[in-house]
Formats: sequence, C-alpha cells, structure tokens
Amino acid sequence: MYKKVPTSLNFVDREKETVKFWNDHDIFKKSIELREGDPVYTFYDGPPTANGKPHIGHVLTRVIKDMIPRYKTMKGCMVPRKAGWDTHGLPVELEVEKALGLDGKEQIEEYGLDPFISKCKESVWKYKGMWEDFSGTVGFWADMDDPYVTYHDDFIESEWWALKTIWDKGLLYKGFKIVPYCPRCGTPLSSHEVAQGYKQVKERSAVVRFKVVGEDAYFLAWTTTPWTLPSNTALCVNPDDTYCKVKAADGYTYYMAEELLETVLGKLAKEDSPAYEILETFKGTDLEYKEYEPLFAATGEAAAKQHKKAHYVTCDGYVTMSDGTGIVHIAPAFGEDDSRVGRDYDLPFIQFVNTKGEMTEETPFAGLFVKDADPKILVDLSERGLLFDAPKFEHDYPFCWRCDTPLIYYARESWFIKMTAVKDDLIRNNNTINWIPKTIGTGRFGDWLENIQDWGISRNRYWGTPLNVWVCDGCGHMDAIGSREELKEKTGREDALTVELHRPYIDEFTMTCPECGGTMHRVPEVIDCWFDSGAMPFAQHHYPFENKDKFEQQFPAQFISEAVDQTRGWFYSLLAESTLLFNKAPFENVIVLGHVQDENGQKMSKSKGNAVDPFDALARHGADAIRWYFYSNSAPWLPNRFHADAVTEGQRKFMGTLWNT
Repeated sequence: MYKKVPTSLNFVDREKETVKFWNDHDIFKKSIELREGDPVYTFYDGPPTANGKPHIGHVLTRVIKDMIPRYKTMKGCMVPRKAGWDTHGLPVELEVEKALGLDGKEQIEEYGLDPFISKCKESVWKYKGMWEDFSGTVGFWADMDDPYVTYHDDFIESEWWALKTIWDKGLLYKGFKIVPYCPRCGTPLSSHEVAQGYKQVKERSAVVRFKVVGEDAYFLAWTTTPWTLPSNTALCVNPDDTYCKVKAADGYTYYMAEELLETVLGKLAKEDSPAYEILETFKGTDLEYKEYEPLFAATGEAAAKQHKKAHYVTCDGYVTMSDGTGIVHIAPAFGEDDSRVGRDYDLPFIQFVNTKGEMTEETPFAGLFVKDADPKILVDLSERGLLFDAPKFEHDYPFCWRCDTPLIYYARESWFIKMTAVKDDLIRNNNTINWIPKTIGTGRFGDWLENIQDWGISRNRYWGTPLNVWVCDGCGHMDAIGSREELKEKTGREDALTVELHRPYIDEFTMTCPECGGTMHRVPEVIDCWFDSGAMPFAQHHYPFENKDKFEQQFPAQFISEAVDQTRGWFYSLLAESTLLFNKAPFENVIVLGHVQDENGQKMSKSKGNAVDPFDALARHGADAIRWYFYSNSAPWLPNRFHADAVTEGQRKFMGTLWNT
C-alpha cells in the first residue's frame, strides 16, 4: 500500500509533524536504546546559559553538533548525548542586580545573600523553555530530561573533588599578584576571560617631567595610564641602552634615551635653532639610583610610613626603545612588570586606587573612577609645569566581557592554579587532538599554551561554586575539603551531607584547626565559572562518587564542537582540567566553527540592527532549509554570511528537487 505524498513545498508544517511524531513516540530515546551494547561514541555538549536567548549562531552550533552523532548512530554506534546548563557566574548576578534595582556588592549584601542566591537560581531558568523549543525546532537531539546543571550539589561536589586533587598536588595556591580586575564587578578575571573583551580605544598618554634631585634637570618619562601616576614610586631605564642629558629648545634640561631624542624632542626645532643639544651620554646603569622629587606629596609620605626608599631610577630589560622616552614610570600596585621591579628593588607598595576603581582620598582626585581621573591628572600636571606632552594613541584595551567596564591591572590576593607547572603536559595532550581546522590547534590555541599563565581561579562574588578551602583564624593553617563526607568528618555536623553547597549556607560550617586548635572558616571566594564548564566530563556523572564505569566509558569524548570564541574558553578549560586530573586530552576531535555574519560580512548585533531572530528564520524557512544552508554554504570553520535569499535558493535548488523526486 502506498501513502500519497503531498507535492506542496510546505516544509515548515511537515517539520512540525515530524517533531510531534518524535516527541510522541520517544524516538530519540529509542535511537539510544536500539544501540545498547554497541560501541560507544561520546559527544560532549558545551553548556549554554539558560538566562540568555539563543541567536542565529546557535543554529549553526546545534546543527553541526547534531549531524555527527546522527551519522555515528547510523554507522552502528551508541551515542550518549547528555544536555547541560551553565548556570553560575557574574552574568546571572548582573541580571538579578538589575531586576532588583541593586548596584554593586555593598547593596547585594544589604539585600541579603540568602534571598539574592535564591533569585539567581530562579534567573538561570528564564529562557529554559525557549532553549528547549529552539533545540526541538532545529532537530537537535540531546537528553534534556536528565541534563547536567552546574549549580546542582552533585556537580559541585565533583568539582570539590577536583580542586582537592589539584590542592594535594601542590598546584592550588594563594598569591599576591597583579591581576586583571573589574572594578564594577569587584572581582579578578582569568587570562582567558580577558582575551574575550579587547576593544580598540583612543586615549591620551602622558610624557611627564620628573625633577632630578639637586639639579635643574628632569627625567622625561612616559606612561599610557596617567591614573597610576599618583602611586608612582620609581622610574625605570634599560640598563644596556644609551641615555643622554640634553638642553632642549623649550628651555628645560632632560634625561632620556638617545634613540628616541628626535621622536620626542624633534618637534621643538626651529629654523634658526636645533631641538636639543646633547650635554652628556650615559649607559642606563649609570643612572641607577639617581633620585627625583615625587610628583605628589602623598607618595613620599606613604613611602616614609613603610620605611622604604622610593623615587629613584631602577634598571630592567623590559624597557624598550619602540615608543615613549626610554624611561617608564613604575607603580608596583598596577602592572606585572612594575610589580616585579618593585620586588627586585624593595620599593614601597602604594595603591591610591580602591576596589571600586576610584582614586583614594590621599590624592587630589578622590572619588573619581580611574579613567575619569586621567584628564584631571593631565590638567594638574600641566598647571604645575610637569607635563611635557599628552599625545593621543590608539591601542587594544581589555574590557570586562560581562559588564563592559574597562579592566585595570591591580594588585590583589587571589587564588591560582599553577598551569605553568603542567605546560609541557598541556602541549603534549593538545598534540593528540584532531583540530578542524588544524591551524587553530597549532596556531591560536597552540600559541596560547606556549605562553600559558597560572589560572586565576577565585572570584570575589556570590553566585558560584564556593572555593573549598578552609583557613585557621589563628595560625593561618589551610586545608581543602574534597567531599561532603569529609566536610561532615571535619566539622562534626551531620547536615554537611544535605546542606546546599552555595554561599551563604556553606560559609556557616567551621572546623577546629589541627595545628593550633583555633577555628577554621571557609575562604570567602567562589570560583571561575569556566571551571564549572571544564568540569563537565566528570562532574556530569558525579564522578568519582558514583557512575565510575560510565565516566570511564565516556572519557575522552570522540567529538565536540563550538564556535571559535571558545578557543580560550571551554576548549581551554576542558584541556586544563583534564590535564591536571587525568593527564590526557578530554576530546579527540573538535570542529571549531566560524561566526555567523550578516550578508555584508559584518558582525551581527542588535545595536547595528542586523541581527537575525532565529525563531523568525526557522518559522519562515524551516529547519531543514537552514540546516542545509549551514552544511553547504561554506566550510563550518569559515565565517557564514547568513541571509534569507541564500537560504531560499538552497531550499529551492536542493530540497525542492529532492522532494519532487
């Protein structure tokens, strides 16, 4: 008996019938059960955030992720596909802050952590239904009835096991370091988060006159961050380069690098006189320890209080002749090189910027955000005759990827995972992965690993996996807790087995210090939500507390795929944690997807008005037409120019022909 096939090209309605049939008869579940006992081919789903809406780029990631598992199922493999939700982190907190009319950490704490955490938990499911409808509409098959959720206690307990393992290996440490810091969010960012937020900005730098002690002369020093000048403690020259003392046409006598004289002072030349006359030449080392007067009185007072010498010339090879004056100003609280020079010369630690990124009362610019203080500082120096020039320059500057605030490099106590100790393992494990395209693995990702930094893992916030380290109030002894059972054993509290593993509930658990008998409290930090994402291979199974066989059967994954922006996000956190815990790559094959652009090759955004609503596109063209467009339009790792005409043409040429045939 033959079923009559309609000749109309009304694909959208027929797709709805197909999806209904799949749902009514549990076809996805049956496709898994049908392959029980067959070879396992594992796919890991990178978790989306359920408090953000899907965009057209998610159609591309969904359909590529769906194609390979379907193919492998047809080839006789059992392909488990556990969906997941990424639920922690600052984007959630910011959404809740906005909804509650709060602004910043102080107001959150006034509101109360308990109700705030509850609101965060509600917020993460804001668009869950939309995501499920979206996934069903595009034909993406995954187990959404039993997903992994990064805020679930079982998931967190697995992360605690991982962090405890890293602690026991001596790779989790607390350090006082210069970190990329968001003053709006009040927390440091990891290096791979910083990489996501750079923008091209135009700003003014400062070429400043520092008065030499005992001479009618000035060091001419350059900085791109005028707001750090009130915290200046030293100047720095290159020990091996040549420096000159010159009489300039503006009437001042300057010390600066010979190689940059013409660049900096050349504009002072007049028809009848040169820009400068060289009086003496020196090696950089000849200027070492030469003293100058502080720009601001408060820095001298701060140095005296610390009983440390400041305001003299130091030497370091990081000073280059590529720009500036060959002399840079040093503020050890605001920059990695500055901090290192500060340690080498035992300079005082002066930090006239608070945790909100505002200038402190020791300066004439109290209360101003650092970037807003820049022009005021330039005016102040100019009025005092200390500003030689304030040239504009354009450069890449990091902004917070969550709230779009300019980051500052700021000295903070923070917790780090010592990734530099496993660099060789990371590189070796990366070389076992089949990257598609290969250039990502050897280039963008490989270069990242070659220059790897320790992972700044702590966040000074609330809605996240609590860092599982307890410290003694008395002697400072520290210990990491790796499970609920260990927490029960060391605190003596039965409710350790049932308490929600979030702030503020977990903060109430104290233990007795085995060293001095004092009281140990949990450190206040939560962890980077990228650690949550990277933990999914084991934490989705609550490993090692249960499902040990299932985890080992499904690790590593044979296939993953996400867009290129995950190179330093999910791809890195997966490899980092897998290397630290199991010393092997967590995935064997990865397809790195290009971004979806508009028809002119421009990045899509709501502000430009060129963003495509995925639901509108699916309702108009149908999922098959859009799937076929993404499969056939270009290689998946190249940018896709998405526009209706191209989808329609593919639908007519391929799908119409196939259907009629």
